[in-house]
Amino acid sequence: MKITRFGLTIIFTALITGTAVFYIMTALTTFAPATGQATKEGTKERKIIYWKAPMDPTEIYEEPGKSKMGMDLVPVYEDEMAGEDDDKERKIVYWKAPMDPTEIYDQPGKSKMGMDLVPVYEDELVGGVDIKINPVVEQNMGLKVESVEKGPLNHIVRTYGHVTFDETLTGIISQKSSGWIETLYADYTGFMVKKGDPLYEIYSPSLLASQEEYLSAYKNHQRSKSKLNKELLESARKRLQYYDIADQEIRRIEKSGQVQKTLTVRSPYQGVITHKNVIEGSYVKTGASLFTIADLSTVWVEAHIFEYEQNLVYEGQEVEMILSYNPDKVHTGKISYIFPYLQPKTRDVIIRISFENTKDELKPDMFAQIKINTNTDNAGLFISSQAVIHSGEKKIVFVAKGKGTFTPRQITTGIFLEQGRVQVLSGLAAGENIVVSGQFLLDSESKLKEAIQKMIESKSGLAAVGQTATKEGPDDFFDEMDEKPKDDFFKDME
Repeated sequence: MKITRFGLTIIFTALITGTAVFYIMTALTTFAPATGQATKEGTKERKIIYWKAPMDPTEIYEEPGKSKMGMDLVPVYEDEMAGEDDDKERKIVYWKAPMDPTEIYDQPGKSKMGMDLVPVYEDELVGGVDIKINPVVEQNMGLKVESVEKGPLNHIVRTYGHVTFDETLTGIISQKSSGWIETLYADYTGFMVKKGDPLYEIYSPSLLASQEEYLSAYKNHQRSKSKLNKELLESARKRLQYYDIADQEIRRIEKSGQVQKTLTVRSPYQGVITHKNVIEGSYVKTGASLFTIADLSTVWVEAHIFEYEQNLVYEGQEVEMILSYNPDKVHTGKISYIFPYLQPKTRDVIIRISFENTKDELKPDMFAQIKINTNTDNAGLFISSQAVIHSGEKKIVFVAKGKGTFTPRQITTGIFLEQGRVQVLSGLAAGENIVVSGQFLLDSESKLKEAIQKMIESKSGLAAVGQTATKEGPDDFFDEMDEKPKDDFFKDME
């Protein structure tokens, strides 16, 4: 009976010891080892680089434990941070001309200058660190991908302008002899006149003397049509014509046979009086500007374009215009002149457009909306402008490489096109897929991963020269990192 109890005691003790050993081994395999240790996943050993907080990837530790929020730290393995192998074959994205980086081709060959094309490799274009996104996370992020297209670069210039007078159809009426305005026919601004319509009657001593001279020559010529009398008559007629006296006024002098107190000055232009500087009864001096007359059958529109658009317009190019009072009607005109200098304040270029105005629909100083369809024959690459991330002087897009992998790519853009697209000068090839929605989240993840890799490289460099966990060692590096604000830490990494 004693032996039986002793045997039972031994058996019971063995069971307790075995159970304790089983739970200890389970716990050891459950908790991952510290940084630098290896775990086994199947037959592959995985090395832990560091530990991070599950809710804040910038909260990094060397040892397992708890985060600031009291949550268990998550290990980050070396194979998760590893990039592509160095011995991997380099991928050619596109081919370019050696003398013009914007001349891009899909296949090798010759450039327009007859030179061999140069390959552009993907690793030369990468602007950051590749990232991998789980398909479920990718769907939740709302990532949208579009391909790089190649086609005609249809850029439409949309700008504003205002209607103004055609300076080539504008004239000024000046008085060539001093005198008094006895009768004023064009007596208000905006008065419409036709060529030959009377403007005013003037009494002038100079004109009286010229009339007397003409009547004397005319009567002598009537009595004797000699060559001398004919020459004197022509000379006297020219003097009156030089005073802007019309032929019908001269015929009236001939018919009456008497000197007229006042002579009528008629308009040599057709149009509207835009400036009137005389009133009835006033005395005018020789050379005084009395009227400004503008013909509105043709008007100009001065439109403003940006500096980078000036090489897309040319004289004779067709332009469409819409006025605010009748937006359904489109007026068509042509560019007649491009100013050779920029406006100093607005830093833009003024173009002059001519429009027919037979129905007087276009009035000076009207505001106009201008549309210029460039319709260039040049073809090139273009993408959605929403895909471009402007990061200082750099312009970044994210290229989808498939299987949830995205890589940042620095590109050079050109002019903006219709439907929210922009020309691509370098950095992409036709057919590549780029992210047009949700790329800012990818950019944040890429920068975070790049900063962590720099931190790891810095830590590895310290370990390589034999530094230990002293005041300036890796441990204090992580302690200092915990104490620093996260923004300052990543600023240091950059």
